[in-house]
Amino acid sequence: MSHRIVVGYTATDTGADAVALGARLAAASGASLDIVVVLPGDERSVITPPDASYDRYLREQAGTWLEEAAASLPESVRHEEHVRYADSFAEGLLVIADEHDATHIVIGAANGGLRGRHRLGTVATELLHSSDVPVVLAPEGTRRIDPSSGVTRITAAVGTRPGADALLSEAISLATAASAELRLLSLVTVDLPATVDTGVIRIAGEAHADAVVTQARAELPHGLDAEAVVARGDSIEDAVAHLSWEPGEIAVVGSSRLAQPRRLFLGSTAAKMLHELTVPMIVVPRTRTTDEGAVR
Repeated sequence: MSHRIVVGYTATDTGADAVALGARLAAASGASLDIVVVLPGDERSVITPPDASYDRYLREQAGTWLEEAAASLPESVRHEEHVRYADSFAEGLLVIADEHDATHIVIGAANGGLRGRHRLGTVATELLHSSDVPVVLAPEGTRRIDPSSGVTRITAAVGTRPGADALLSEAISLATAASAELRLLSLVTVDLPATVDTGVIRIAGEAHADAVVTQARAELPHGLDAEAVVARGDSIEDAVAHLSWEPGEIAVVGSSRLAQPRRLFLGSTAAKMLHELTVPMIVVPRTRTTDEGAVR
């Protein structure tokens, strides 16, 4: 059965960024897209009672927006279009992702973000506090990237905190599905206390990088390889800014150790990375389990 990716769409540049990234992910992995417009729920304020003609107009307009979004997709990308009603945009996306057993939810950066940068709006913030599937954040300007660029490399920011295994599993799965290179960014040098001797930090970073790349290579199919790099710099922002990033690259980070199991929460390290990243970011729940209890 094909994997499904939910894309939250609005008739804005932000929505176009999300659809463009969803299309690249779908084309690279063989998944299908569910493009979703979420309209306000049926419960209305007593001050503004329901207006049947307005509701009909809004639904028709949503259908037009979806047609425009679908028209931007490459012919090879299978897709379905949906209009949903919910109390919030994020809630509507979560419901349809659950119904379709989606592997990812894709949304764009908030309006007003700098080109090539992320800016979290209310929808992203709500999703990052409540989603049990990975959330994919498309930076402003993603729509301008040639869809044929696909996904060329996956960079996973791996630390030593809970959730590292789920993060690595997600990165390997993506790299395998997209036939992309896998780069593992060791964050041990960031995770260790600042009071630790710099020589110890360097040795620990190199040892951790060796360990995670060995683990990844054991799980990668023949023909795919992984490389490891250690975060260098005075801060995580500094380290991210000095790394090379390809146009077709996607960064993968784990959720905070403070998050509830199977839920997302953007921790301080991921939030700092987000400020400097010029590529899409996927935030992965600490544990992703099926009903049988196996990590997927």
